[in-house]
Amino acid sequence: MTILCVRFQLPPLHEGALPGLLGLLEEFTPVVEALPPDGALADLRGAERYFGRSAVELAAVIRVRALALYGVDCVIGAGPGPMLARVALRDARPGVTCAVPEAPDAIAEFLAGKPVVALPGVGKATARILCEYGLDTLGRVAAAPLSTLQRLVGAKAGREVYEKANGVDRGRVVPNAVSRSLSVERPFSLDELDPSCHRRAMLSAAGELGARLRSLEKVCRTLTLTVRYADRSSTTRTRTLTEPTAHSAALTKEAYGMYESLGLQRARVRALTLRAEGLAAAEHASHQLTFDPVDEKVRRIEEVADRARAKFGPRAVMPGALAA
Repeated sequence: MTILCVRFQLPPLHEGALPGLLGLLEEFTPVVEALPPDGALADLRGAERYFGRSAVELAAVIRVRALALYGVDCVIGAGPGPMLARVALRDARPGVTCAVPEAPDAIAEFLAGKPVVALPGVGKATARILCEYGLDTLGRVAAAPLSTLQRLVGAKAGREVYEKANGVDRGRVVPNAVSRSLSVERPFSLDELDPSCHRRAMLSAAGELGARLRSLEKVCRTLTLTVRYADRSSTTRTRTLTEPTAHSAALTKEAYGMYESLGLQRARVRALTLRAEGLAAAEHASHQLTFDPVDEKVRRIEEVADRARAKFGPRAVMPGALAA
C-alpha cells in the first residue's frame, strides 16, 4: 500500500488550518494532492523505503502529529492506488486505518460487497441506472459483461466503471493547490417549510462563507446553492459572479437569487449548502468601484466586524435577523 487518502476532521471556521496540515503530509512525501475542503491524497512510494515503515505505520504517525500540532483528528484509508485508497476511506475511523490489500484476489474480495456509489466518480444517476438492472454491488458490476455496462451508461463511463469494479486503478496523485472550494451547510433540526427560515439560514451561511474567504485572503468566482429535501432528493443551482468576491453581502444577494429561482412552494427543506468555487488570491482580484457611499460603508463595517470576531468569537457581531 503506497497511497493514503486522508480526511481531516476540521471544525467550522478552521479551513485556514488545511495548508499547515498539508505541509505535515509533505514532511513525508512531496507528492500530495489537496482534496477540498478537508482532505488530501499522499503518495508514500518513496517514503516507505526511506523511513523503513509501511504506509499504515506512517498513517499512524501522521494522525498523532496532526493531533499534537493542530488538535485535529483524521481518518485515513490506504491502498495500492488513489481510487482504492478513497474506497478504503469509507470504512476508516479515527485511530483505525482501513487498508486495501495489494493482492488481486484480496482487492476483488474487498470491493465485492461495496455498493456502486462507493466508487469515486460514480454519481447518483449512474448508480440508479445500474441498480435498476440489479447491478447494485461492485461484485455484480465486475461480473457483468463490459458491453452490457457500456450499453447502460455509455462507452467511456461503462469502461471506467468496469475497470474500477475489477480493481484496476489508473489514477495517480497530482500535487496541486491547497483549496479550490469552500462550503458551508445549514441543516434544520426539523424539516423546515418556512421560507423566512430558509432565508435566515442562507444569510448565516453566506456570512460564514465570506468570513472564511476573507480569513484565507481568497475570493470566489462561482457560488453554488444545494437544497436537500425531506425525501432525500436535492436541487442545485450555480451562478458565476459578475466579479470575484468575498463580500458577504454580495454572496447573500446571489444566494437569495438562486433560492428564488427554484420557486419552492411549501417545500420541506432538510438542509441548505452554499459552496464557493473557483477560488483565487484576493490580491489579484479586481473590484468595480461605484459612487454608492453605502457600498463602501458596508465594506468598512465588514472589516471591523471581522476584527471583532477574530478577537471575541464568531458570534460577537452578526446581522440582526440572526440575533434571535
